[in-house]
Amino acid sequence: MRRLALANLVGNIVIVVTGGAVRLSGSGLGCPTWPRCTEDSYVTTREMGVHGVIEFGNRLLTFVLVMIAGAALLAAWRHARLRPLALAVVLGIPGQGVVGGITVLSDLNPYVVGLHFLLSIAIIGGSYALWQRTLPAAPGSAIAARLRPLTWAVVAASALALAVGVVVTGSGPHAGDELAHRTGLDPAMISQLHVDTVFLLLGLAVAVWFAGRAVASPLLTRRAAILLGVLLGQGAIGFVQYFTGLPEVLVGAHLLGACLLWTAVLGTVWATGFDAEQPAEGGAVTGSAPTVTSADSAPPLVTVR
Repeated sequence: MRRLALANLVGNIVIVVTGGAVRLSGSGLGCPTWPRCTEDSYVTTREMGVHGVIEFGNRLLTFVLVMIAGAALLAAWRHARLRPLALAVVLGIPGQGVVGGITVLSDLNPYVVGLHFLLSIAIIGGSYALWQRTLPAAPGSAIAARLRPLTWAVVAASALALAVGVVVTGSGPHAGDELAHRTGLDPAMISQLHVDTVFLLLGLAVAVWFAGRAVASPLLTRRAAILLGVLLGQGAIGFVQYFTGLPEVLVGAHLLGACLLWTAVLGTVWATGFDAEQPAEGGAVTGSAPTVTSADSAPPLVTVR
């Protein structure tokens, strides 16, 4: 189950990157209609060229994801804590495919394309939560739990930065097709707003690191350090790509960095004990995993006469 959950998470990150490759290669309308690739064929044809192959290949990855998520759902079906998340991911993937089809039918409307990405971020969040629930419970503390509101502020700032980043993309040059429309917003102004949200996120991430050290929570401190590392790397890529004319390779790396940043942000929340199994009445831990009580583990009493 743990391997399937991790494959689920990795697969949903990979398809975001390959979807970005479709846009960056100008193959967004390689298959100009949906659900067919052409009016007469469900698969790409020779006339569609390399753009048709790239777009159709990305569509095929959806079926691979459905198979991985379906296998994870079957493995999770007997576990009450895992089943809802596994089911949500399974349903989210074909739903995301429909939104992808709408992007094609709308001739790559930048707002629909942005929604397509944000839905992927939501599915990655669900996949991350599913994977975390398959891992052994991390040691936590009641003091670290008090920092949970701060980590949720990090989540909110990250979501804001991602949303503004989507608007930046919609105003930039990589539309996915030379005939696709742009938002018409000033790229420089939107980019500056995006940088402002990133600095807000950076400040909150630094605060989490200092707070984790202050309350002596090694796990939270380590997760915050990972977040800071990913965030600084993502910021460096963002600045370089902006001042070098947005080369496709760096834009693709920035897209991957956005997914990794999101998972690092969620890691700080889980480090505070969020989503941990709570003791039920009588002292037993709720959930699917069996627990051992002190009575079960106590050695038998032997009377020596």
